[in-house]
Amino acid sequence: MGSGLHVDEPRVLMVDDEKQVADAYALRLEDVADVTVAYGGEEGLSVVEEGRPPDVVLLDRHMPGLSGDEVLAELRDRELTTRVIMVTAIDPDLGVVEMPFDDYLSKPVDRADLHAAIDQQCQVLAYELLGEYFRLESTRAVLAADTAATADTDDRLAAIEADLETAERRVRDLLPEADTLLSTFDGIDREGY
Repeated sequence: MGSGLHVDEPRVLMVDDEKQVADAYALRLEDVADVTVAYGGEEGLSVVEEGRPPDVVLLDRHMPGLSGDEVLAELRDRELTTRVIMVTAIDPDLGVVEMPFDDYLSKPVDRADLHAAIDQQCQVLAYELLGEYFRLESTRAVLAADTAATADTDDRLAAIEADLETAERRVRDLLPEADTLLSTFDGIDREGY
């Protein structure tokens, strides 16, 4: 495992328009995380569109073009399963109460605090994904047991199974004890026989 992190190599996206600052934070994470750096809001959103969502986004608030606040709103509108930590020199005020971030760190942030915040958010994300996995697996079991299945049911079942596979992969990536938790859930008889 990474230095003090429960997760091996969480996927982290660092979004900051100041290249030196973004690169410095990325260096603080290079031994413990798979870090992608974006030098602005538009670039950060492009990175998110390209593939699997990052586990954690480290997001500066004050950037030209799309501000961190706007990027945060867009990330939440897309309903991504990711955690967002604002890492900014802007002191928090009452306006942050309405912002849907998961943590707020004031720059400068030292290595230990950065690692701890990412680790905490990865653990929260893992349990959110585990809850989603359990919900999907229960729905899949009900649909699979339906003897009056239709083509619509089969299509819905295929979509649920794809979502299940994604959730399971991410849970296994984020939780060292995933095998135990997943096998306990699988051991419950849901068909009433």
